[in-house]
Amino acid sequence: MEFTPSKLNTFLLFKLPSAYFCGVRTKQINKEQCTVSVKHRWINQNPFNSMYFAVQAMAAELSTGALVMYHIKESGKKISMLVANNKSTFTKKARGRITFICTDGHLIKDAITQTIATGEGQTFWMKSVGTDEAGDVVSELQFEWSVRVKP
Repeated sequence: MEFTPSKLNTFLLFKLPSAYFCGVRTKQINKEQCTVSVKHRWINQNPFNSMYFAVQAMAAELSTGALVMYHIKESGKKISMLVANNKSTFTKKARGRITFICTDGHLIKDAITQTIATGEGQTFWMKSVGTDEAGDVVSELQFEWSVRVKP
C-alpha cells in the first residue's frame, strides 16, 4: 500500500470502521511525522459534551501506527506490529477539531533494523499530542509498540 492520507483513510474504512465512522482522518504522513484529525460531533461525544476519550485514543494511535506501517513497508521485510502498552493524559475538554501529531518517526528505524538483525522482538515508545483549534493541548497519548520480524 502506498502511504498517502487518502490510502490510509480508505484502509480505515475497511480495517478500522469504528475509527472511520467516528471521523478519524489522516491529514499528512512522511517518514518523520503523521498528522491525524477528528472533529467533535454527536457520534463521538461523551455525556459531558466533549469528545470521548476512546476516540482520541483511536486518532492518536493511528498517528503512531501509520508511521510504524510506513517504516515496515520501507524495510521490505514482513514484520508484525502490536501495541504492547499505552499511557494517556487528558488536560482539557476536547471540543471542535482535534489534531494529533506524532513526530517520532526517527525511533522506528532502529527497532526495525534490530529485529531484522536479531530475529527478536523490539519495543519502543511513541507519543502523540492532541491540540484543539486554539492550539491548546487537550491530550497526550503514548504507545509502546512491539515489532518482530515474521518467520
